[in-house]
Amino acid sequence: MQKQKPYYYQQKDIDLLLAKLNERATQPCRLLYQLPTGGGKTFIFSEIADKFIRATGKHVVILTHRIELCKQTNNVLLNSGVQSKIIDSSTKRIRKNDKHKCFVAMVESLKRRIADGLFSLADVGLVIVDEAHHNSFRKLLARFEHAAVIGVTATPLSSDINLPLNAYYSEIIVGESIANLINEGYLAKPKVHEYDVELNTLKTGISGDFTIGTSDLLFGSEAMLDLLLHAYESHAVKKKTIIFNSGIITSKKVAQLFSNAGYPIKHLDNRTPANERSEILRWFKNTRGAILTSVSLLTVGFDEPTIQSVILYRATTSVTLYHQMVGRGARQLRNKKRFQIIDLGNNTARFGAWDSEIDWKRVFEEPELYLGQIKESVTEIRPISPQLRAQFPASLTLDFDVFAAYEQAMAAGRKASRVIQEAIKQHATMCVENAQSVSEALALVSSLDKQIDQRVKDYVKCLGKVTREYTKWLMADYRRRLAKVITRYMATQNKLAQAV
Repeated sequence: MQKQKPYYYQQKDIDLLLAKLNERATQPCRLLYQLPTGGGKTFIFSEIADKFIRATGKHVVILTHRIELCKQTNNVLLNSGVQSKIIDSSTKRIRKNDKHKCFVAMVESLKRRIADGLFSLADVGLVIVDEAHHNSFRKLLARFEHAAVIGVTATPLSSDINLPLNAYYSEIIVGESIANLINEGYLAKPKVHEYDVELNTLKTGISGDFTIGTSDLLFGSEAMLDLLLHAYESHAVKKKTIIFNSGIITSKKVAQLFSNAGYPIKHLDNRTPANERSEILRWFKNTRGAILTSVSLLTVGFDEPTIQSVILYRATTSVTLYHQMVGRGARQLRNKKRFQIIDLGNNTARFGAWDSEIDWKRVFEEPELYLGQIKESVTEIRPISPQLRAQFPASLTLDFDVFAAYEQAMAAGRKASRVIQEAIKQHATMCVENAQSVSEALALVSSLDKQIDQRVKDYVKCLGKVTREYTKWLMADYRRRLAKVITRYMATQNKLAQAV
């Protein structure tokens, strides 16, 4: 097999990183290297490993956190001319006379081998950390006191705000940007289809990301599933597609929905047995127009260049996860210069376009500032209870921005009372969409008590000073008018149904 030659930008970064290692050969060297997904990070550090071994004769250890990454890295190393040995749960001992100079290791497996005295640290001169934004490596890295360390990631932002990367790595080397790689033909160009989705029912958990429970409730709702199918049929029919979900419940609903609609689809999650997973991935690779719906997998360690469409059927507060998901479709082929992003979680609005410029050096130096901006965009959402979402599964929108509606009414020269009319119409639509009869629709009004009161309070704030009595009267009047509009809407709906 002919050895692959580095692209110009890869060679530039290889030379720069090796020069940094040489400069700091006699002192601790902790470098962080950033390059977008699809830019060839594994190839670059494989070339560095080869040149470092040839120059120094010392061992290189490459750390990963998934077995799939171990195997992929081992294959790329072979292409670079490096004979490496994988250290995983099946590896019992590394013999002293072992001829390998490079080791690819799962973190936990290597920890145990070192603790049991089965792996020597003495000859290790360089440790390369793949997906360095993870924090599972830190304790192990402390054991390599005399080795240089290069961390590699597409997004130099720690997965734990309490353990920033700048506390361990002394310098960041920023590689080519996504925009440049697209312009020069190394990555496919994205076309984005954004859908403005109401995320008010989502709650954030301990990790800072939206919880699986509230995500399943929203994205598993009838209204959202209908929107997903509409988005797919509008932009991605017959295109090889991957759908990213937050929870297994939602992903299975997605699989059933698309299967019922006659589309080729399979579901995959971290509970899928290894042999079945391999079979599904083989099917996906070889099936034209195949759809894969997944959870907790395929964001790393998965390389399928034929993907034409990426659907983000989830919301996340993690810029790393955002880039990893979108990056699955960015690989370029001779007959694939573009790919699609269908965003159903407002992720593009939260992080910016995937190919927009990000000052990664500043993110590395001031992570709190960057994370604070993301958190601010999330906390702007006024929460809607999961219970309310569950009672209105057929409604895509449950909220109404009174302040924005008031500003629009004033700008258009309309009466302020128009705002309350629009709010009532939106509530009436919600009740009618989720009921089969007038009595069912009217019964749902009691579920909206808190929302109704809040809308009226927001409205009177817009008006300025009003009496408490007027506010109470307006709340009661809102409910009376809502009941009338619901009755009228249901009557119209029934007439249309009879006509059909």
